Amino acid sequence: MGSYVVLFVFFLVALVVALLVPNINLITNRFLKINRDVAGKYEPYECGIPQVSPLNRRYFALFYVLALVFLLFDIETVFLFPWAVAFRELGVLGFVEAFVFIAILLVGFFYAVAKGALKWD
Repeated sequence: MGSYVVLFVFFLVALVVALLVPNINLITNRFLKINRDVAGKYEPYECGIPQVSPLNRRYFALFYVLALVFLLFDIETVFLFPWAVAFRELGVLGFVEAFVFIAILLVGFFYAVAKGALKWD
């Protein structure tokens, strides 16, 4: 019975938070008479610097490609840690599977190098 009391209290706290938090801005504005309308609030900006260039300018996409390649190979290498932990239990079949996995990684890496994804020209 004690665990149900804790669950009920948790439900009540969640209900109060769900009902109160979305309205906290209205409550503070009404009782404290806070005026949050600022003249420049709806002006476009980027990092605090006014926009001086057109929106249709070209951007250097190599940064994004390099970040995606890094994430791809970083996440792929994370899968090697469980294999390293269970290496002795997996035996020869586990070694062959890991070898195939690393071979696929190397094929992807050489493909990225061949396409010039890592060149900074």
